[in-house]
Amino acid sequence: MGRLVRLIILLGAAFIVLGVAAGALLYVVSDGRPAYFVQREFTRLRLAGQQEALNRSVGTDDTPVRFTVNPGDTPPIVAENLWRANLISNPDLYVDYALVSGLDVETEAGVYFPDQTLTIPQIAAMLTDSRSSYIPFRILEGWRMEEVAAAIDQSGLFGFSGADFLAIIGPGAEVDPAFANQVGLPFGASLEGFLYPDTYQLPPQIAPAGLRDLLVKTFLEKVGSQIIADASAQGLTFHQVIILASIVERESVQSEENPRIAEVYRNRLDIGMKLDADPTVQYGIGFQNGTWWPQITQDDYTNVISDYNTYRIPGLPPGPIANPSLAAIQGVVYPEASDYLYFRAACDGSGYHNFALTFEEHVANGC
Repeated sequence: MGRLVRLIILLGAAFIVLGVAAGALLYVVSDGRPAYFVQREFTRLRLAGQQEALNRSVGTDDTPVRFTVNPGDTPPIVAENLWRANLISNPDLYVDYALVSGLDVETEAGVYFPDQTLTIPQIAAMLTDSRSSYIPFRILEGWRMEEVAAAIDQSGLFGFSGADFLAIIGPGAEVDPAFANQVGLPFGASLEGFLYPDTYQLPPQIAPAGLRDLLVKTFLEKVGSQIIADASAQGLTFHQVIILASIVERESVQSEENPRIAEVYRNRLDIGMKLDADPTVQYGIGFQNGTWWPQITQDDYTNVISDYNTYRIPGLPPGPIANPSLAAIQGVVYPEASDYLYFRAACDGSGYHNFALTFEEHVANGC
């Protein structure tokens, strides 16, 4: 019995010695810090039964959210910020996963655009490469500059507001002199009409001036120098072309009709006839009833006091009323030859128009 007790004591002492030795070894290997791999293995065991939670997203909203990882942010800080942004439901689970996967040391400072449909592993992987992040941004044909600004605010992804953008593109804003000279932009005019409609992938750090410069650069690249030269040969500044193209853009539904609609307006200008373009009245009214393009009445033709109301003023309005497509611009510079002076929407709801030489024919085309 005494021999058994001594054996047990010796074995216990041996385990204690081994434990102390192992602890000392780990302490030395880790430079006095808790052994990283031991912590990771314990965390791996804790995660063993959490696969379902790891692969369950927090929601179904796929709208990107602007999320910033600052230099020096630790995994707990990142997890807390993700939770506050309603991108994950369990910060501790995120920290555990980042540790076990090794992504805790690969997380990179930068701006990202995750959404609620992503799982913890997907988000953790995303946050390792900020170079792959971009702001998706689309400008539709026929938007006025205030609608572009509203899209900036609605996206929630930019580091500035729509008002900030309007401040550098609106009337009186500073414009590159070379660009102004190239397109015949009057001094003090806004960049309305020159914000090229397209789908863009923007760097997350983009500033208002950077967005402005990109849109104008894209405009020049898409339009090309030949069409500007051809307009000049016709006695038109390109600013005048864009004014008319913006009206055509708002009037046209079927882009194949752009050259024909443009010719109607050019014919009216040639004989000194008012343009009588409904979209110019809408532009003069501005924001009303939740839209920048409100329904107008017969009274609006005469009652809307605006330099843009072409039912009241002769010739072109002072500036574009929207940002036109390349097709609308081409329609103005290369119109379809005709003597038409009138057009109105066809009665079949197709989006096409009926054209007329005389006012009497125009009236007869009514529904």
